[in-house]
Amino acid sequence: MRTEFDFQPAGRRRVEAAFDAGRVSSDGGLLLLRELTKSSGVFRRFASCFRDHRDPSRIEHTVEELLAQRVLGLLCGYEDLNDHDTLRDDALLALAVGKADPTGEQRKRERDRGHALAGKSTLNRLELATPIVAGDERYKKISYDDHGIQRLFVDTFLAAHTEPPAEIVLDLDATDDPVHGQQEDRFFHGFYDGYCYLPLYVFCGNFLLGAALNTANEQPASHAVEELERIVAQILARWPSVRIIVRGDSGFCRDDLMRWCEDNGLYFVLGLQKNSRLIEEIDAEMSEARAIAERTGKNARVFKDFRYETNRSWSCERRVVGKAEYTTDKENPRFVATNLSCDEYDARGLYEDLYCARGDMENRIKEQQLGLFADRTSAHTLRANQLRLWLSSVAYMILNELRRIALVGTELAHAQVSTIRTRLLKIGAIITTSVRRIYISLSSVFPFQHVWWRALDNLRRSRS
Repeated sequence: MRTEFDFQPAGRRRVEAAFDAGRVSSDGGLLLLRELTKSSGVFRRFASCFRDHRDPSRIEHTVEELLAQRVLGLLCGYEDLNDHDTLRDDALLALAVGKADPTGEQRKRERDRGHALAGKSTLNRLELATPIVAGDERYKKISYDDHGIQRLFVDTFLAAHTEPPAEIVLDLDATDDPVHGQQEDRFFHGFYDGYCYLPLYVFCGNFLLGAALNTANEQPASHAVEELERIVAQILARWPSVRIIVRGDSGFCRDDLMRWCEDNGLYFVLGLQKNSRLIEEIDAEMSEARAIAERTGKNARVFKDFRYETNRSWSCERRVVGKAEYTTDKENPRFVATNLSCDEYDARGLYEDLYCARGDMENRIKEQQLGLFADRTSAHTLRANQLRLWLSSVAYMILNELRRIALVGTELAHAQVSTIRTRLLKIGAIITTSVRRIYISLSSVFPFQHVWWRALDNLRRSRS
């Protein structure tokens, strides 16, 4: 068998290659993630939401190790379970997961035949966990507590603050998650023109507080009150004096949600779908905006503050802010409903400063959907796909902690996951093991070494 290969020469130099580098990983940044997850205990807390009914004498990989392997894989860009049949031999991933024998050498004499990590079949059985494990169940012997996982995200948000803030804003939004098979509870959605799920997200700034995989046969706001009840109760139990503002687009401007906020002392600022009555209400302001735009040649906005009540769907009259905007060639009216007072926010400030800030949440959703594969809901059951969404959500939670703690003061402090992955995590590494140590040799031409060392220093300082 050949061990060296010759290639086209480079000038006067020969080009040769051989498979003799030893154990190599393309994910040297896992060392940073290992420092963060070990000190925070995130995988231990995540694993505490699961119940393992397997025979302890036959377990090769604990639940905590399985969850860490799956989540760290997502962070490094491996979206499929199939990827883990190769990744199970990645010594650096095994080290980050917490394996005492990351190369698997000691396991050659044991059941897993030299593989340090789990393969796709074992991870698949984890994702197919059921609420209750039957006594005669042979394969799926791991269950999980939905409420425990949901509480994990809010607990992480609360623990990130040394003192309660005076005010927080909870952003609600839903997005489409296309499905391409015969997944359970798939429905066709006319607006998105395809079969999909409609996951509902709740954010507070950069913190993810909730991710519920809802079906497309219901409106996005249908489960909003249920999510808010759970999240708000958990927040107020720790911060009883905090003021909470609920913010969302017109899909959430429903009477039940607004009444719930009013009855529970919360404030809301929600987009309101335009109609003929609302447009007529700001007719004079629209004429004024058009005149300004034609005179200046620039977009013009004029705001109006008024009281409004629907003919049937609302239970009472509420404050509405109308934006009469003319964009040099067409009218662009927009409306927002709120229970915030005029003394606190005037019409322009309410719309431009408070309501429009919700657009940043859409970037966070795109980051999770596109960068952390939250839309990879190809399992058959809705429950398995919900767990996949939560796995992606935990990956986002770790990424947010990496930005908040490790990358503060660096040029990557506000970078998206794709940028952090490319510039910080994807580093060539050679792993050498001996009896006394595990040595990782990282690429010496890595251009972001300064960020890497700063991040490591920040992590160590945060522990002291």
